[in-house]
Amino acid sequence: MSLNLDTPAGLKILGTDYPGIEKILTKECLTLIAELEREFKRERLGVLQERLRKQFDLDNGSLPDFLEETKSIRESDWKITSIPQDLLDRRVEITGPVDRKMIINALNSDAKTFMTDFEDSMSPTWGNIIQGQINLQDLWNDEIDFKDPNSGKEYKLNPDPSVLIVRPRGWHLEEAHIEVDGERISGGIFDFAVYLFHNHKKISEKNTGPYFYLPKMESYLEARLWNKVFSKAQELLGIPIGTCKATVLIETLPAAFQMDEILYELKDHIVGLNCGRWDYIFSYIKRLGNNPDYILPDRSQVVMGDAFLNAYSLLLIKTCHKRGAFAMGGMAAQIPVKNNDTENNAAFEKVKNDKEREAKNGHDGTWVAHPGLVPVALDIFNSSITGDNQLDVSLDNVNITQKDLLKVHDGERTEAGMREGIRVGIQYIAAWLGGRGAVPLYNLMEDAATAEISRAQIWQWLKHSSTLNDGRTVTIELFKSILDDEINELKKIIEENQWNQGKYEKAIELFEKMSISPDCKEFLTLPAYEEIISINK
Repeated sequence: MSLNLDTPAGLKILGTDYPGIEKILTKECLTLIAELEREFKRERLGVLQERLRKQFDLDNGSLPDFLEETKSIRESDWKITSIPQDLLDRRVEITGPVDRKMIINALNSDAKTFMTDFEDSMSPTWGNIIQGQINLQDLWNDEIDFKDPNSGKEYKLNPDPSVLIVRPRGWHLEEAHIEVDGERISGGIFDFAVYLFHNHKKISEKNTGPYFYLPKMESYLEARLWNKVFSKAQELLGIPIGTCKATVLIETLPAAFQMDEILYELKDHIVGLNCGRWDYIFSYIKRLGNNPDYILPDRSQVVMGDAFLNAYSLLLIKTCHKRGAFAMGGMAAQIPVKNNDTENNAAFEKVKNDKEREAKNGHDGTWVAHPGLVPVALDIFNSSITGDNQLDVSLDNVNITQKDLLKVHDGERTEAGMREGIRVGIQYIAAWLGGRGAVPLYNLMEDAATAEISRAQIWQWLKHSSTLNDGRTVTIELFKSILDDEINELKKIIEENQWNQGKYEKAIELFEKMSISPDCKEFLTLPAYEEIISINK
């Protein structure tokens, strides 16, 4: 169905009609989007171009390092401005997409906060984007109740829900269904502006704030841009500067060398940083992919307690606490295993060990992907810290160097690792193309980051003709042979109708193409998004 909505001059809606869309795409809201897009588009494209320039240097032998140009910021004494009262205790955060049932269950989970996600755990179909904004508007209007059409089960919000944080899309992702002056707009600006416009008054009435998680940054210039967007939006809406608060995910290798600078650029709006571990592994592979000295072992052997991941976690804690900001731990991707006590206990033990390490190191809180893991993580942080957080824990005696942040994990490259990457990558991409962004696979909750790791790791092994632990060289022929095997195995466990109706063939095509590409493509989700658009035309 075509849309019949009033729009400001120069803005065009290409998305089709959707129930309730008129509540979201009001002329006033679209006017805000258009103003932000016009003011900041050039700067957004500029920081994306800077990523490519930096990658050119890395591809030609340079290595990420702390910036000489911002040395004074790292060495001077300053702190972020303030942390709202309802964000002082973030011992356990749960994350998930903007699905209506997920929002209710997560807010009822006893986690301190819930990060609802327009990014890596959500497939950005037009329907998902609009319905997600409707869900959040209904939440603040006390109309979030939900009845499952299949089971008939009713879901209602508890009286004391978790604090809500929203993650918009990163700077590289665009919203193809809205054009300003004939060109696509920023997906992140759209997600941020729509949520803030419709909900800031209700949020204020409920004595909380518009809180955000900001993903995929690579530099302090990208943080500066978000700060400008926050300030301009607040100015246009008559909201006091500093009302919007952000936590930044440090999930790219270049950003790890600019944590002080990112905090500084956003100091009026920021409350902390988070160890986005899965995307960080992907970024490490992508940014150092051409360098034969930085080839990683199987994904399962790249663990937080060792090598570059351990160094980056400690540096994040040190940096944040020095500046009065939270240092949030990373995601426990394990999920409860039904009808198998042995595997379930093993999963819970992994979560327990991971969270004990984070609490001991000084993190103020952590992430889990499933409500069933909230009590496990809460127990650990409740017993490990005496107050609401560990902002008083200093790691100033810890010295993290460039060498520490680049140290390669020990381990083997195996056929089993290749097979796991292929299985996870294909199934996840197929689900993403079909509209699901958070997918349980092999007792883990996978999102776009793990599919990115899978294809980037195979790409890197192919690029350098790496040797597996059995002595074989990773070649295109070997990869395609294993790929064919895994496709045949998947066809055995996935019903023929489901396979034919799903997006498996397109997922296979995308995964293979990106794995054997001459260069490591920036993001799998970029060509996959074009597929989503073409599928839904």
